[in-house]
Amino acid sequence: MSYQRTQQFQSRRANNWNRNQNTVAFVSAVKLGPIAHTVLIALMITVLGLIYLTQATRATSYDYEAQKIDSQIADLTTKKGDLEVENARLTALEAVKNSTVAKAMTTPASTEYVRQ
Repeated sequence: MSYQRTQQFQSRRANNWNRNQNTVAFVSAVKLGPIAHTVLIALMITVLGLIYLTQATRATSYDYEAQKIDSQIADLTTKKGDLEVENARLTALEAVKNSTVAKAMTTPASTEYVRQ
């Protein structure tokens, strides 16, 4: 038994067509000259520059906010230190007033001052 083909196989490659390739080529009716290309490139560079500047100013504004918060933290730290000193001073006076040594003291009958 011999095998014979009943249909003829025609390859797509004979027509220079590859897989996933369109067989129709569209040509744009709009043609741009060298001046138009230069203008478009200049506009694109300008837009990219503006985008960069907005990002840079955003970072700068965050820097100013961070600096403002840092100065507030420094001010509050200074106030906290002052309040700690005041608290220590006031509690020390209360402790001295309420001590047994202070309660055992009496007021003097007379006071004299020495001149130099």
